[in-house]
Amino acid sequence: MAKQGLLIVISGFSGAGKGTIVKQLVSQYGYSLSISCTTRSPREGEVDGKDYHFKTREEFKRLIDYNGFIEYAQYVENYYGTPRAFVEEEMAKGNHVILEIEVQGAMNIKRQYPEAVLLFITAPSAGELKARLEGRGSEDTKAVEKRMKQAIVESNSMSTYDYIVVNDDLETCVKHIHDIIDAETSKSCHKVDFIEQIKQELKEIGKE
Repeated sequence: MAKQGLLIVISGFSGAGKGTIVKQLVSQYGYSLSISCTTRSPREGEVDGKDYHFKTREEFKRLIDYNGFIEYAQYVENYYGTPRAFVEEEMAKGNHVILEIEVQGAMNIKRQYPEAVLLFITAPSAGELKARLEGRGSEDTKAVEKRMKQAIVESNSMSTYDYIVVNDDLETCVKHIHDIIDAETSKSCHKVDFIEQIKQELKEIGKE
């Protein structure tokens, strides 16, 4: 029987590069990626079912009613949610699952899955963060200001994450996160093995 896979939560400031990081982790190391549902409109080049499952508000609310999400949250006037079935099936197979979700959703995940590993991605500085938001050219000045204000709110939750990762160089950052997951996997396996060992020993002693 496959051991339970890890649940890896990746959050970060808008513009910190977490989407690019997640794509690299999946392509280079084969992690399973849970594709979130959202009510926001697709950006140029985004594909439904690949980048997000794009839903209307009515469709999203129906999924809430059917308990279809592990977590969901509202972020800058749009809803985001993590589909339940995919995550639980992949973890049961022993696969590590990455969730790229906002801070509010990450806190909900931690309550449901205490063993989840939470990583927060940030740019090297606030100035660099703003420059990246402006540089991607997908939003106007007002939208950038909204995201910077949201970053102030999100910064209050950074201390609740297991790891803070600075995305200064993409390749270095991706390798660092993979190393963290490797270490957590080893720790988790040793814990499971030790628990099983103790349980078996206690049963044997009980038979004496």
